[in-house]
Formats: sequence, C-alpha cells, structure tokens
Amino acid sequence: MFHVYVIINQNDRIYTGYTSDLENRLKRHNGKLKNKSTSYMSKNKGVWKLIYSERFETRIEALKREKQLKSYQGRRFIRSIVNKK
Repeated sequence: MFHVYVIINQNDRIYTGYTSDLENRLKRHNGKLKNKSTSYMSKNKGVWKLIYSERFETRIEALKREKQLKSYQGRRFIRSIVNKK
C-alpha cells in the first residue's frame, strides 16, 4: 500500500510526496527521525501537518497521482484545500 500526501508548515510551505509508510514519513518530516541535512525539510524547518492523503495499491499509481498533484491543476486543488482550513 502506498500513500500520496500533502503537508504544510506554519510558513505555508507545501510539500507533496509519496511513501509506503505514512506515519514514519511524517515523523521524518518533523525531525523525529533523522533526515539528510540538504533535504527540503531541513531547509524549511517547522512543524509539518498532514492536510491531504490518498491510498494506492501500487507504487506506479502513487507516482502518477503525485505527478498530477504537482501539476498546475493539482496545485490549484491543493490550494483549495488549504484555503478551506
């Protein structure tokens, strides 16, 4: 099982990704597990909060959806979610 997810920090930075272990991935984003010092998360510190996720059976499906969410239409969809909160 794979998850495509969108997280946001207190500075309204948005990150979209996919993983097979959402719980551990969120811990890594929030610094509770070790990260690379050059990663996006290290450069954009703060508390990251999950705002959206979807589940997929295969990695290929998750990658396709991640790519869609990173497109212009996908970013508009994500912004609509952020604006509702």
